[in-house]
Amino acid sequence: MRIHFTAIGGSIMHQLAIALHHKGYIVTGSDDEIFEPAKSNLKQFGLLPKQEGWFAEKIHPDKIDVLIVGMHARKDNPELQRAISLKIPVLSYPEFLYQQSQHQTRVVIAGSHGKTTTTAMVIHVLNACRQSFDYAVGAKIEGLPFAVQFSPKAPVIVIEGDEYLASPLHPQPKIAFYHPQIALLNGIAWDHINVFPTYEAYLAAFSQFLQDMQPGHFLAYNATDPEVCRLVNLYGQHLQLKPYGIHKHKILPNGKTVLLTPNGEQPVAIFGSHNLINLAGALTICQELGITNQQFYQAISNFTGAGNRLETLALKSNFAIFKDFAHAPSKVKATTNAVANQFKQRTTIACFELHTFSSLNPEFLPHYRHTLNNAQQAIVYFNAHTFEIKKIPPLSPNAVAAAFDHPNLQVITNSADLAKALQTIKLQDANLLLMSSGNFGGLNWQEIWPNALK
Repeated sequence: MRIHFTAIGGSIMHQLAIALHHKGYIVTGSDDEIFEPAKSNLKQFGLLPKQEGWFAEKIHPDKIDVLIVGMHARKDNPELQRAISLKIPVLSYPEFLYQQSQHQTRVVIAGSHGKTTTTAMVIHVLNACRQSFDYAVGAKIEGLPFAVQFSPKAPVIVIEGDEYLASPLHPQPKIAFYHPQIALLNGIAWDHINVFPTYEAYLAAFSQFLQDMQPGHFLAYNATDPEVCRLVNLYGQHLQLKPYGIHKHKILPNGKTVLLTPNGEQPVAIFGSHNLINLAGALTICQELGITNQQFYQAISNFTGAGNRLETLALKSNFAIFKDFAHAPSKVKATTNAVANQFKQRTTIACFELHTFSSLNPEFLPHYRHTLNNAQQAIVYFNAHTFEIKKIPPLSPNAVAAAFDHPNLQVITNSADLAKALQTIKLQDANLLLMSSGNFGGLNWQEIWPNALK
C-alpha cells in the first residue's frame, strides 16, 4: 500500500509513518515545519521530506492509495484539496488506526490527564509479561523503540485516546473513532479551549465516547474524579463498570514510594498521587486482559515513566531536577503537588511555560489560579514570538501574575532571561520542576547546569 502523510512531522503522525514503513508500506509525507525528535526519527528511516512545505504535485492516484491528514494541516491545504479533487481516499489518524485494528480487541485509555502515563504503564506490563499486542501512545516508553507498533497477529491493541479533533475534514474528537471493547476514563478537566470553546462542548467529547460504547463492554473509571463519576452515572450504565482510586501506598523518609499490595510491600520508581491513580487504572485494565496481580506488581516495579512525564534530569543526594509535559491547569497542579509532597523537606521551585492555545488565552488563564501554590518559588515563562505564530493577541506579564496569584512568582518573557533566572537558582536542598508542552524557547539544559546533569 502507498500512503502519503500530510503533516508527517506531528508527534504521533511521524511515529505512525515509521510503523507503516516497517510494515512494508510505501510511505511519503510533507510538512511545513518538522522539529526534533520527529526530524531525526524520520531521517533515520529515509522518510524525512527533502524540503519543508506543501506540494500538490506529490498527490497523484498513480502514486498514492491513501492520504492521512493531521490536524496541523488546514482545510485549504493544497495537498488535501488535490486529494479530494482526485477522489483519493483521505483518512484521519484515528480513522486509519481503527481500520488497522478492526479485528483486534481495542483498549482505549481516555481522559483529560493521565492517559499517556496510564497507557505507558499498560504497555510496559504487557511487554514485560511477553504478551502479543499492538499499541499507539503519544510518548517514548523505555524498552520500546517506537510509539506505534503493528504486528501481523496481535489480538489486542492499546491506544492512547486523545480527545483533540481528528483532522480538518473530521472535526470530531479522536476518541470518537476507536469503538473500544475495553476503555478507561481517568479524569476530566477543561482543556483545548481553541476547539472546545465551552466546558459543555468539552464534556460532550467524553459523554459521547461513553454512549457510543456497545452494551456490556468494559469501562474502568477513576472514582476519585467527581466529573467522571457524574458522566458514568449518566451515560455509562449500559457498560460493565469497574471503579478505581488511588493505590494504597506509603512514602518512605528517603522520598521513595512503596505500594501496599495483597502480597506485601512493593517499591516503585514513580511518585505522586496522580501517578498512583494512573497505576490503579492500569492495574484494572491489565486484570481485564488476563494479567495476574503478581505479574502486574512485578512488572510495574521498574516502570520509570513515559517520556517527558516527571522525567528525571538530575537526582542528587540534596536536590533533583524534573521535567514534565504538564500544561493544563489540573496537570500543572497535580505535578507540582506530587513533587512538593514527595520531598517535603526540600524547597520546591516550579517553572512553567505557557505554550498551548488554552494557556495563552486571557479568558482561560484564571483556571491556573493557585495551581503552583505548593511551590515555594515559581516562574512562569512565555515567549512573545509564540503569539505571532499562533496569531493571537499577546498577554501582559501583570495579567499572568494576577491569574496565577502566587506570592513568590516571577514572570519571564524571553528565553535569555529565563536561562539567567534558572542559573541563579540555588539547588541545594531544593527540587526544580520544569513543566511545558513546548521547549522553553529551545534552552539547552546541559549548558544551564553543566555540572548538575552529569
